Amino acid sequence: MVIQGYPNPGDGLRLHLNENTGGCSPRVLEAIRHVRPADVSTYPSYRDAVLATARHFGVDPDWVLLTNGLDEGILMTAVGHIARARVCDAENIIPLPAFDPYPNSTAAVGATAVRVPPGPDFAFPTEAVIGAVTPRTRMIFLNTPNNPTGQLIPIADLARISRAAPDAVVLVDEAYIEFGGTSFIPEMASFPNVLLGRTFSKAYGLAGLRVGVLIGQPQVLDPVRAVTLPFNINGVALAALGAALSDSEFLPRYAAQVHESRERLYAACRRLGLQYWPSAANYVLVRVGDAAPFVQALAAGQIHVRDRSKDPATPGCIRMTAGIVEHTGRAIEALESAVAVRQGR
Repeated sequence: MVIQGYPNPGDGLRLHLNENTGGCSPRVLEAIRHVRPADVSTYPSYRDAVLATARHFGVDPDWVLLTNGLDEGILMTAVGHIARARVCDAENIIPLPAFDPYPNSTAAVGATAVRVPPGPDFAFPTEAVIGAVTPRTRMIFLNTPNNPTGQLIPIADLARISRAAPDAVVLVDEAYIEFGGTSFIPEMASFPNVLLGRTFSKAYGLAGLRVGVLIGQPQVLDPVRAVTLPFNINGVALAALGAALSDSEFLPRYAAQVHESRERLYAACRRLGLQYWPSAANYVLVRVGDAAPFVQALAAGQIHVRDRSKDPATPGCIRMTAGIVEHTGRAIEALESAVAVRQGR
């Protein structure tokens, strides 16, 4: 039987999907407890949530489209700008390694994926991306920090690419920007072809409720709005979103935990002789060699990490979420045990 979504790894510490390992703000749970019967039985109104989100990001409400997770925003951007426009020979540029919805959404609208490999040590290939732009280019996916490497794309490079492709939609995916780096939002008034994606799944701990947002000027956002279903986010998720945005202390507190956890993971990798890449996100990419038995060994200790070794761009690698420091300590203990077993100690 084929079940949608990712398989449930079972009991243990979930470090495989970049979730918030500490959960959501207590205000979110309180808001959910106060959801009224009418909030469930009637179709939701989005006005208050859109206004609150616009205030949070400091943009005009007309620049905001709430989505069912950022995944929906990625797909609907492709639908709105390629399928709806009946573009037959579209090309979408996808720098590697890449988040799965980029090639999946490209395939869904019949476009051609133009994959651009990274530079040494996953350096972002700015010149190669610009060199790949053609009159057929309809979308460019720019993920900063990158999933799975955690590498940032410099703001100046985001701007250069956006200027080099004025007739394409440049989707700047900032799903993990709360954990490190500078947002492109302050630059967007100068770039009418840029759509910026954010999610409340990661830093805010709302992955189970599926809330994301696209931000962009109306001329680039309206074609996406036109194909997005009118009631795409449920009323419970909207109540949670408002509560999450109202808690100004939750995000900095969790981001500090992530920062310390990353440093501890780096130190453990250096001690164990494992190659890793410094990350601006809430995860660390680690090269372990033969990844499958490594992942299985960690899972046996109820520590679940992501096997990235099947991706040709990340051979021999696993990705580990960096969340609550206590959880990271448990992960490091399991990592040390797995290395010891492999070395026969």
